[in-house]
Amino acid sequence: MLFKNARIYRLTKPFGITAEQLDEALASRAFKPCGQYEMNSLGWVSPLGKGSDQWVRVAGNGDLMICLQEQEKVLPGPVVTEFVDERVEAIEIEQGRKVRRKERIEIKEQVIQEMLPKAFPRNRKTYAYFSPRNGYLIVDAGTAKAAEDFCSVLRLTLGSLPVRPVNVNQSPAFTFTGWINETIDLPDMAVLGADCWMADPSEDGGKVIARGLDLKADEVRNHLDGGMQATKLAITWDDNVSFVLDESLAITRLRFGEAIQEQLNDVDADDAVARFDAEFCLMALELERMIPALLNALGGEDRTAVIEPESLAENALSSSLGELDPLYDEAAAFVAEHREVSISSVQRKFKIGYNRAANLIDAMEAAGVVSAADQTGAREALAPKPAEVTA
Repeated sequence: MLFKNARIYRLTKPFGITAEQLDEALASRAFKPCGQYEMNSLGWVSPLGKGSDQWVRVAGNGDLMICLQEQEKVLPGPVVTEFVDERVEAIEIEQGRKVRRKERIEIKEQVIQEMLPKAFPRNRKTYAYFSPRNGYLIVDAGTAKAAEDFCSVLRLTLGSLPVRPVNVNQSPAFTFTGWINETIDLPDMAVLGADCWMADPSEDGGKVIARGLDLKADEVRNHLDGGMQATKLAITWDDNVSFVLDESLAITRLRFGEAIQEQLNDVDADDAVARFDAEFCLMALELERMIPALLNALGGEDRTAVIEPESLAENALSSSLGELDPLYDEAAAFVAEHREVSISSVQRKFKIGYNRAANLIDAMEAAGVVSAADQTGAREALAPKPAEVTA
């Protein structure tokens, strides 16, 4: 299974679920086709396709492949509008009155419900894999929304999903621009492609797309000298992977080179499972080599939100000794007063790091000040407001 895109998410906590537990969780939210009057349906399917009951496919290196299927009934908008217009016209003629907006919406909903049983279903699958050893979740999604929708369903399925899009310590656009105008050294294993997207960072700035050009040519450099920044680049990495990388660090148009294809030629083409496993393993190993080097070339990964195993051990020891953060009382009072329970709000209020704010929220949960995170990751303040206590 070779991905065409790679949206990289960093696990902010060590991966604490086994393949068996993950399989069981996905099976509990298995895909079911749309009912007669359902517009869409979401659920997990086997990455190996029909005929397999494995919700998780484990690679030899321990990576875990999963797959989400979405089914949506297709109702052509112009057809729905035509039916609605006919009914509206009939009502206005028969009853001699104007159909108002609210009634028109109700008519449209009625038309859709009548048409749904005859609508054609359209299916879409989104694949992703966990790399527990490296702390990544890699999603094969062409858009940020599709990747976030995938993570939302996975979060609902597992109860929590401590991930965030991978980030680096300096602006990727700054680095891209430096690579082109040669003010920043391009890594030896990277070769710039022939496509580049540039944008003026000012509020009303324009955009330019250069395709099929030498990126060191004057046509490109003149735009950069005029204040534009490169926001998206075509890159070939280590002669074996080509892709387009944008400033959000999303990888699209992902293609693997001849070295991988030659290895796949040795796999029995009639054995679909063996082919799947070979593609998965080779792809994962290639990305495992590339991603850390790419992030390092972009200024190094920003890991401020990542709770390292050593930090977890220190926190567990502190808790066992009954130690509390000196800010705990103030933070608990803040949450009780403002009813805003989130790590980010505690970070902003007290100007502290992510790990410390997360530990404070966990301590409040243990003390009954806030609830445990629900399936969406949200919490509630359980302690009464200070004013209520006084009263």
